[in-house]
Amino acid sequence: MAKVYVASSWQNEYQQSIVSFLRRNGHEVYDFMNPEGKTDFHWSQVSENWQQMDTDEHLDALEHPLAQTGFKSDFDAMRWADVCVLVLPCGASAHSEAGWMKGAGKKVVVYQNRPQKPELMYKLFDGIFPMAADIARFLKEFDNMNDLKST
Repeated sequence: MAKVYVASSWQNEYQQSIVSFLRRNGHEVYDFMNPEGKTDFHWSQVSENWQQMDTDEHLDALEHPLAQTGFKSDFDAMRWADVCVLVLPCGASAHSEAGWMKGAGKKVVVYQNRPQKPELMYKLFDGIFPMAADIARFLKEFDNMNDLKST
């Protein structure tokens, strides 16, 4: 079964349901909100001014031990995963994660279950799907292709 990294936003109301759906379908899933055996990371843990940091504050915050631990947890999971599911709407970090994963040769799909502003560079990815069942079909095909490669 595919190992899946779900990239999204803390504010995304669909993120947890996609994580649960994928797990019910037998996939190992990294959930940045609830990383197994680790604590989650949020900028508010580093600075009360996290929404209005200037460049120097941002650079300092990136070196904070909690930011370092949060980055390591997410980046280790990105290397571990076979597939990234980018759950819209989301921000720059999730898009950076998806872009890195595609550049690393991993599959990336977009879950877009409601109208969004079009993004031309999504053509880089392996699919844009409006329903979780579409993602499940993609992952089943991914698993079948990997089974054929290993025989």
